[in-house]
Amino acid sequence: MMRRLLMALFLVMAPGLGATSERQVLLVANADSAGTSLTRDTTRALFAMRQRTWPDGQAARVFVLPNDHPVHARFAKERLNVYPHQLQLAWDRLVFSGTGQAPGRVDTQAEMLERIATTPGALGYLEREYLDDRVQVINME
Repeated sequence: MMRRLLMALFLVMAPGLGATSERQVLLVANADSAGTSLTRDTTRALFAMRQRTWPDGQAARVFVLPNDHPVHARFAKERLNVYPHQLQLAWDRLVFSGTGQAPGRVDTQAEMLERIATTPGALGYLEREYLDDRVQVINME
């Protein structure tokens, strides 16, 4: 009886588990970018706008979705280990102090794909289903 109950519970929860891995948010860059991997610290510095170049010296152009977009929240929490409001605070500090600027904002993942694909040095994030050969997945070490 207990075994059936546990199996039923697993089957109810299993679809959600599979959807999570399929809907993983990936770090992506313009296909012409030189690097194929970044450390978590470098990635965090790029998205916090503290670092403005790729490790090879190429200018980095960072794009993000709106703070309330679920993909933005997942990327910030799962990949950068920060909350979206922490990123926003960092960007606000740069903008209001006059020492930097916020990343480029896009409204949808389709727009994110287009901007990354057409902007040299671009960096952003997408769910796997939005990827095509105009962008490359960047591994996080």
